Amino acid sequence: MLSERRLQVLRAIVQDYVGTEEPVGSKALTERHNLGVSPATVRNDMAALEDEGFIAQPHTSAGRIPTDKGYRLFVDKLAGVKPMTAPERRAIQNFLEGSVDLDDVVARTVRLLAQLTRQVAVVQYPSLTRSTVRHVELLPMAPARAMLVLITDTGRVEQRMVDCPAPVGEATLADLRARLNSRVAGRRFTDVPSLVEDLPEGFDPEERGTVSTVLSTLLETLVEENEERLMIGGTANLTRFGHDFPLVIRPVLEALEEQVVLLKLLGEAGDPGVTVRIGHENAHEGLNSTSVVSVGYGSGGEAVAKLGVVGPTRMDYPGTMGAVRAVARYVGQILAES
Repeated sequence: MLSERRLQVLRAIVQDYVGTEEPVGSKALTERHNLGVSPATVRNDMAALEDEGFIAQPHTSAGRIPTDKGYRLFVDKLAGVKPMTAPERRAIQNFLEGSVDLDDVVARTVRLLAQLTRQVAVVQYPSLTRSTVRHVELLPMAPARAMLVLITDTGRVEQRMVDCPAPVGEATLADLRARLNSRVAGRRFTDVPSLVEDLPEGFDPEERGTVSTVLSTLLETLVEENEERLMIGGTANLTRFGHDFPLVIRPVLEALEEQVVLLKLLGEAGDPGVTVRIGHENAHEGLNSTSVVSVGYGSGGEAVAKLGVVGPTRMDYPGTMGAVRAVARYVGQILAES
């Protein structure tokens, strides 16, 4: 275990390096921070921190910089989440409240996160498998054609055309819509198949083919694989950090183009807490020089998806964690009210 003083020295090194982009020396630390000890003591503490792998010396400098291990300890023990100011919170709320639909919510969230953190923002669309049905609508389009509209509790809207085996009247569609909603409204997607399996039996024999076709379309909509959608923004922000990527920026950009990689980075949607993955904790080699800060968002206290940012390991962790958490909270509120 590190002594309290050495933890203070590590915290000061991280804060200075993040703020100045320059390796930190013992003289600068004693001048800028009230550590209460001599530069010689600070040098000894820095030597001990280096021996334990928390800081390292770049070849071209006498100063030290934090390692992945040092940032990890800083995030776990030394950094509180920096709360957003009241004007910042109002600005977030006002910007997101102008959204007109789910696509707009996601697009605005990406833009806002990228602006607030000056990093790359990634937002996952709400997962269908974690959603509940708000309403099912059936609209006649032609004598033997109808449109099925599925609305989720997260504001997601899925539309499908249904080609019926025979002409279907508005009265039949209205009856089916009412019976469907009485069974599935407010229920989890995963519960729907068992809730509707016997529904055709309650209709006249000549209507059962149409009812079964509508139900098949509904169930296909529930399980389609297109739910793992992402939106990404602010990639140009990475060009501000060229010197933070030891080799080239290209591997980072290539990794960001792979949706599967990003989904793994964000982590399981069911985990609502703030997660920070630093440097080599990211399994994808192209992202070993980056950190990912992510958090779950959703309505009703359960996370239905993740959002977060990707940036260099030299990032303002308290500020980034605070921004990501605040934005997620407002997105959840908007989904709950939509």
